[in-house]
Amino acid sequence: MQKIDVMSAVAPAIRRGLSRRQLACGMAAGLVLAAALPAQAQAPASTLKIIAQSNITILDPIWTTAYVTRNFGYMVYDTLFGTDAQGGIKPQMVDKWAVSKDKKSWTFTLRDGLEFHDGKPVTSEDVVASLKRWSSRDTLGGLLAKSIDRYETPDAKTFIIVLKEPFGLVLEALGKPSSNVPFIMPKRVADTPGDQQIKETIGSGPFIFRADEFKPGERVVFAKNPKYKPRAEAPSGTTGGKQVYVDRVEWLIIRDPQTQMNALIAGEADILEQPAFEQYATLRVNPNIQLVDAQPSGLQYIFRFNHLQPPFNNEKIRHAAMIAMGQEQFLKTQVGTPGLYKFCKSMFPCGTAFESQATGDYTGVANPQKARQLLQEAGYKGEPIVLMRPTDQAPISKLPLVAKQQLEQAGFKVDLQTMDWQTLVSRRAKKDAPSAGGWNAFLTAWVAEDIQNPLTMAMMNARGDKGWFGWQDDAKLEGIKAQFARAGTDAEKKKLAEAAQLRAFETVSHVPLGQYSVPAAVRKGVTGIVPAGAQVYWNIKKQ
Repeated sequence: MQKIDVMSAVAPAIRRGLSRRQLACGMAAGLVLAAALPAQAQAPASTLKIIAQSNITILDPIWTTAYVTRNFGYMVYDTLFGTDAQGGIKPQMVDKWAVSKDKKSWTFTLRDGLEFHDGKPVTSEDVVASLKRWSSRDTLGGLLAKSIDRYETPDAKTFIIVLKEPFGLVLEALGKPSSNVPFIMPKRVADTPGDQQIKETIGSGPFIFRADEFKPGERVVFAKNPKYKPRAEAPSGTTGGKQVYVDRVEWLIIRDPQTQMNALIAGEADILEQPAFEQYATLRVNPNIQLVDAQPSGLQYIFRFNHLQPPFNNEKIRHAAMIAMGQEQFLKTQVGTPGLYKFCKSMFPCGTAFESQATGDYTGVANPQKARQLLQEAGYKGEPIVLMRPTDQAPISKLPLVAKQQLEQAGFKVDLQTMDWQTLVSRRAKKDAPSAGGWNAFLTAWVAEDIQNPLTMAMMNARGDKGWFGWQDDAKLEGIKAQFARAGTDAEKKKLAEAAQLRAFETVSHVPLGQYSVPAAVRKGVTGIVPAGAQVYWNIKKQ
């Protein structure tokens, strides 16, 4: 007689929100029916199931800074260097490197055994093509590219970066842990212009993307790469040995937060990447669940303007909007849970090296009266602000509601448009007028590792059309960043970071709205999660 797993049979109903009491009346009948049905096929223990933070439709981690796509990149691709838990830069695909005395020539040798998923070896030409594409999109990469005279590839395993002038952050650029990460792709793929999405997903990383099983909105599947050769060092951050102890990883796309938590509790998933904040009280007392903070430095909320389209192409109107917004209401409404959020008006996260309280007239406290006065002085004519709201991203979905309220109190007219996160990610790349499918503003969050200095902060990418979504064009800010890249002492860097922040507040590049943490919920028996400033899924064992 077949063994019937009753809880597996009823788990889908639990996920749909039915209580155990509602199910109790039908349990006996359910047992009779279950006996007449074949037993459910159980996933093998070597399959790790993760409820991803959002749906994913964009698979190009260079084209977008979206974190779900960055996480996808870490599954499939590898990097030349990485950043360990202490912030140190360590080699990954690189075996050894040397720097000339004048600091203008950097020679790198790839380690043995690097192979793409299609069976072809990783070569220096693949590396150079990948770095060129990455630097066309990334803030820090773009600054590095300005200092490069040429690349050389004397043989298949060696590449040389020849600089016009010394650049103090070469290794930090090649080993940056978060968006955009300089992932290495085959040359034929990396030759795709940076403003176009790649059409093929081939990496050399620890997992192979199963394109044949990819179902957008439902499931993303990865298989263990049997030919991957991990480094010998212990994993730390995005460095060290990327050991894979499972045969298969499935990302489950579940949009509703309650359904997500029900699936985790019922054992239908092993990891919930981003629980809703109101769920932590329940998760903390569940004996089968542990909370693991894979991003211990925390995250920061930000409000981003479209600098191209009216009315936020007017600096004075951006200024009025900044003064209208206060952090307290955002943090209490969106997070609410004590201990998971804190006020911080600095653009560089509080607790990091370049934190600064020099924020101009930004106080982080809403002042609707002053904002209304500034708005009138700026000549605002009542144009509607198209504010995008992603409804399937629990950690940020309430932020636009608060923004709408605070902006309207200051006299703005707000057109709040709801969509899923992937639609927002696609739409924010459009430079069209808001009435033609474009946008005026959106809110998002950044891990601290992405915004610790002016060169890694996407919102300080002020290169106009070549900059980050919002497309600020400010030569003065870019000049300060160039000085930062050449700075030789920590004191110099601190001074220039503060100058960059003051300039960003003066021109209102964006508005920082406080910091928070969002630990992952993990079933007991799942061990080895590596805190990395990004969600990475090597080193994990499942009992």
